[in-house]
Amino acid sequence: MAVNVKIGDKVRYLNSVGGGVVTRFQSKDIVLVEEEDGFETPCLVSQVVVVQETNKYNFPVEDPVKEVNEKKASKAGVKPQVEEEEEEEIKVPEYTWNERYETPDGEQLSVYLAFVPKDIKQLQTTDMELYVVNDSNYYLQFALYSGDGKQRVRCHNLVEPQTKLYLETINKIGLNDLEHLRFQGFAYKQIQFDAKPAMDIELKINPTKFYKLHSFRENDYFDEDAMLVTIVKNDVMDLGMLIDPQQLQKAISEKKHEEKKPVSKPQNQKPAIIEVDLHINQLIDNTNGLSRADMLNYQLEKFNKVMQENLKRKGQKIVFIHGKGEGVLRAEIEKLLKKKYYKCTYQDASFQQYGFGATQVTIY
Repeated sequence: MAVNVKIGDKVRYLNSVGGGVVTRFQSKDIVLVEEEDGFETPCLVSQVVVVQETNKYNFPVEDPVKEVNEKKASKAGVKPQVEEEEEEEIKVPEYTWNERYETPDGEQLSVYLAFVPKDIKQLQTTDMELYVVNDSNYYLQFALYSGDGKQRVRCHNLVEPQTKLYLETINKIGLNDLEHLRFQGFAYKQIQFDAKPAMDIELKINPTKFYKLHSFRENDYFDEDAMLVTIVKNDVMDLGMLIDPQQLQKAISEKKHEEKKPVSKPQNQKPAIIEVDLHINQLIDNTNGLSRADMLNYQLEKFNKVMQENLKRKGQKIVFIHGKGEGVLRAEIEKLLKKKYYKCTYQDASFQQYGFGATQVTIY
């Protein structure tokens, strides 16, 4: 059933909190909704519901029955009874998946756990919201366990295609229980589909990551920065997470006792990529009393030091992680590369690995 939406209508979102006033049509299927903060958000027409309709002149349409009753009461000299204001309960239709929204990329499973801090400025004390993100065209039935050794069920549910599902809110003490997680699930469609293997992935999360700002990055699924833990990406499960650390240590010990055979060094071996995190909280422990200029100078000194140490290593690749931010640090690094290290080449680092906030430099 088509949704009749006009410019000026007050609408609410079906699949998320909020809404606003329709300001214009970006296309026949997409409207721009102006929210309370003044920003316009694009949204599918099928994903909004009209709260207050307007006429062709963009004036709100009044309730005709209420208006007639008020006029009759006024002529009779009766003071209209003031009813207690009650918020009208808006019944939001349940989210339903339509196969016409399928995308070619969605034919490959990509599933993540997402940790979203309630207040990213207070990482030492804030609670974390836990979501499962299903970036595929498949329904996903899953269960999440926690515990080392014997485990307990944290949650089990069904998440629909191309959406995310809130699981729980975890306080700082409860985050320690997330060091050992296990995710099991299977994917399917309600139409004919290519079957996917069942998922059984063990995850080990270092709790200290929840206290580091750079662990939370801009992403495609949330308005806020979030920490994404990959379960499956493009149909590939990280089976390395299932390796028993004790068995791995035993294998290493046995390998040391084996007779070492001479190994010839391969020719033209490429040096490993050096990663340098320029986030200020990774360089110094305390920033109290430092201005923005002081912190920027400290970051640029670290950049110059690393460059000077590697200038004689031809072909060396260095990834400087500077974050997206306001782009000041990135701009200053590019100035130095053009002026002082003009023989070196640079480019954006891998988006899949570092997001938008990293630059790769190659020494020549």
